[in-house]
Amino acid sequence: MNIDLYLFNLINGFSGKWDWLDYLAMFLAQYFEYFLWFCLVLLLIINLKKYWRMVIEAVIAAVFTKFVLTAFIRWLWFRPRPFVAENFIPLIDQSPKEASFPSGHASFYFALSTIVYCYNKKLGIFFYVASFFITISRVFVGVHWPSDILAGAIMGILVGLILNKIFKKYFSSKI
Repeated sequence: MNIDLYLFNLINGFSGKWDWLDYLAMFLAQYFEYFLWFCLVLLLIINLKKYWRMVIEAVIAAVFTKFVLTAFIRWLWFRPRPFVAENFIPLIDQSPKEASFPSGHASFYFALSTIVYCYNKKLGIFFYVASFFITISRVFVGVHWPSDILAGAIMGILVGLILNKIFKKYFSSKI
């Protein structure tokens, strides 16, 4: 059996069993990301001088990863979403015409989390955990394959690390 399909069925198989879990997964998949944005804005409010670089770098890394790299890979190779391939109705709205691989949410939030981690380990771990819940819930609700999440997360982490090195090397002393 295909490991991706096996893991998908394992995770998605919990949907529809308990209403509270379905609602939690739908919330995490669609809205929990706004909590991370709130945290970034809160950091800027608390100490703009200390956190503005981190927030700008994190947003640049996340936007580049999702809207350039992920979009390019999706343009090269279209992979249908699980609810299209397996013919079921997902728990959240998602366009069946949009490619599944790699996960844009995973690439975006893991790139963001990586930059945050490079500046503040404890806060970065919190962001990684939140990113994990956001992305695994997208498998639960039926809009991503586990390999979409894994590929997006790896891509986000690598881009975050590379861009962090570039930012430190070329922009640290100039600002």
